[in-house]
Amino acid sequence: MKSRKEPTFAVLTTIALCGLLPATQRQGMAQTSPGYSVASRTVTPSASKGLAAIDEAVRDGKYLFIFFWKANDEQSRNMYGVFQSAMKKWSESTNSIGVQITDSNEKPVVDKFGISRAPVPLVLALAPNGAITKGFPLKFTEQQLQEAFVSPCTARCMKALQDRKLVLLCVQSQQTQFSQAALQGARSFKADERFAQATEVVTIDPGDGSEASFL
Repeated sequence: MKSRKEPTFAVLTTIALCGLLPATQRQGMAQTSPGYSVASRTVTPSASKGLAAIDEAVRDGKYLFIFFWKANDEQSRNMYGVFQSAMKKWSESTNSIGVQITDSNEKPVVDKFGISRAPVPLVLALAPNGAITKGFPLKFTEQQLQEAFVSPCTARCMKALQDRKLVLLCVQSQQTQFSQAALQGARSFKADERFAQATEVVTIDPGDGSEASFL
């Protein structure tokens, strides 16, 4: 669905490449409507199950897919079917939960992502570190949901940028020239008290096959 609009997440994005001189990459909608289930976690009745699910996924090192919905209409039911089918296939590496945006208990998670007026149904995908990797409003396919899985370095950069930080991306390995000098330069920049709190240094091996798509 190339024409669909994804939620916009305002970030300050500046990426610097350093050291690159090679010598030779759950379940279902929340139970706020009959027939819907909720991801398991012990929480107080007034707590946001959405926020609890985020904490649980981070702790367990899993992706979290959140299905936001408003009314039990045909569009939401159809998309929830697609969502549920995908989640069953990825259950070992992925947690999932449904959140009704009009549920007052879920206001904290709705406010966290600023989606009170977003088109729904809406799926947000979060990497294990909490980075938002994709947003899918209104209509989506299982294949599109799968695009939310990103490489570890991609997730680290996205999380830093979403936290409004500058990212110094150091592409280097034992085979790249001047690696240590470049890395030391990045670390010295971060050590500067003017930039320390607003800077993240991320290193990536250009020979890492799991990061090929990111590179």
